Amino acid sequence: MDVPTLVTSPQATPADGRGWSLADLDRRVHAAQGHLTQGLSGSALALAFLDWALHLANAPYHQVDLARLAVDHARRWWWAALGLGPSPCIEPARSDHRFASPAWQRQPFALIEQGFLLQQAWWQAATTGLPGVAKAHEDIVAFTMRQVLDVASPSNLPWLNPEVLEAIWQTGGHNLLDGLANLAADIRRQVVPEPPEEIAGFRLGRDLAATPGQVVARNALMELIQYAPATDTVRPEPVLIVPAWIMKYYILDLSAQTSLIRWLVGQGHTVFCISWRNPGAEMADTGFDDYRRLGVMAALEAIGAIAGPARVHAVGYCLGGTLLSVAAAAMAGQGDDRLASATLFAAQTDFTEAGELQLFTTEAQLAALDDLMWEHGYLDAKQMAGAFQLLRSNDLIWSRLVRSYLLGQRDAPNELMAWNADTTRMPYRMHSEYLRRMFLNNDLAEGRILVDGRPVSLADIRVPFFVVGTESDHVAPWRSVYKLLLLNDGDVTFVLTSGGHNAGIVSEPGHPHRHFRVREQLRGERYVGPDEWAEIAAKQEGSWWPVWGTWLDEHSGPPVAPPPMGAPTRGYPPLEAAPGRYVFER
Repeated sequence: MDVPTLVTSPQATPADGRGWSLADLDRRVHAAQGHLTQGLSGSALALAFLDWALHLANAPYHQVDLARLAVDHARRWWWAALGLGPSPCIEPARSDHRFASPAWQRQPFALIEQGFLLQQAWWQAATTGLPGVAKAHEDIVAFTMRQVLDVASPSNLPWLNPEVLEAIWQTGGHNLLDGLANLAADIRRQVVPEPPEEIAGFRLGRDLAATPGQVVARNALMELIQYAPATDTVRPEPVLIVPAWIMKYYILDLSAQTSLIRWLVGQGHTVFCISWRNPGAEMADTGFDDYRRLGVMAALEAIGAIAGPARVHAVGYCLGGTLLSVAAAAMAGQGDDRLASATLFAAQTDFTEAGELQLFTTEAQLAALDDLMWEHGYLDAKQMAGAFQLLRSNDLIWSRLVRSYLLGQRDAPNELMAWNADTTRMPYRMHSEYLRRMFLNNDLAEGRILVDGRPVSLADIRVPFFVVGTESDHVAPWRSVYKLLLLNDGDVTFVLTSGGHNAGIVSEPGHPHRHFRVREQLRGERYVGPDEWAEIAAKQEGSWWPVWGTWLDEHSGPPVAPPPMGAPTRGYPPLEAAPGRYVFER
């Protein structure tokens, strides 16, 4: 059934050059600047460095301490070089894999590496801990200097990188020729639009997003997929998955072995999943509440018509989890009891400790981003991907460039890489609202989000929660995800799993080197802080999926016959086979 269409504003983006105000012309100037800086605000950067520099200039004894530290680092390096002190004199961070090759342990490369790491440590000390500097400015300065140093890392320079020198010796320089060929191929893909190399060989509906199902509802914002049952009986409560529209939904339906959706169906659940549109300029005026209304609420209407009056296990991933939390709180405030439980995967509800993404959500940065999105009506996928890559530039930018262009090696494409390359855009209005209301103002946690004119509170939600955080998440740090326990005093089962924002969730049974911790906090129990929680929750080997499956069963009724695929007589006929058409939009 086609549910209500989206109403958009023709004034969301400029249609031509006539009738523009002076403010609009300023936005054009700022948008042009944004193209040159990849959406980063020069004003935000200048203000941060000015704040840091002025306070440093007014702290002469702090300068003396930094000079003492520089002398100490030089002494340690020289003692290691002369064999008079410990070698190595400094170790890289556990997450820094640039110098992991044994070749870096040989001289003179070991000393080059240690000199760089000492310099990096000095700059970390110089840009942090200076009294008087605003925390946001300190974070921006420290982050920027890390990026500058990452560019200058000896691992990026072929004449200082022993791995590259060995490859040149062993291949007679063919690694550099292969690297030039890789560079030429990447440039061609930028000039002549074609799918990213990672997607080659993977076909949606065959290799990925291949769990059998039908699209049973479609509107201007999403398609609702109902998956075919794989068991004779199913739990009466269907599962609704609300993915983030910052990603294609099939991160949860990769190959048959790694598909969470296929696994859920195999466990005896009726599964529905939202597949969001990839917005263009025509959706510029689509707001955050449109995603709630035409996404979560429209999906619940369809599920009720198809599966009957049984309540729904709702699941939200990342931004989809934040949206689900808003929808669940609004439903609770209105007495709508259609939810049986809520599961959140790496989803934040309090954004006061949202990690390094907060570097991109200062007032100046958001003003620059608004102007850039205003020009096109959306945030371009490349700009969004670039921000995420900067958070892990060592692994996601420089190490890849070294492998591809200096060593002449390409990573063998895999399903997760193919999904990651299948990027999406973000509507102008929605993304601006989300960044300002959540990241900048923390409106959800502080009760300032309105639905139908009434404020919503996460404390009103009375269904049990199952919440998953991941240990190395740079998008939704697990301690930030954990803050839900401060906002809702009901039954919350919290899981902390190994891996990052994606790999920690796609953690199927049998996946090697996986572990997790789990603990339930019941209504009325005293609050346990995240650090104390990590100490008392025992580490378990393997995947957390079976624990979630057991939890769902405990909150479900006895198995019954599966519902039909769609409900033609109630306005929800099967429209086409999964994965539908929206997932193919690029």
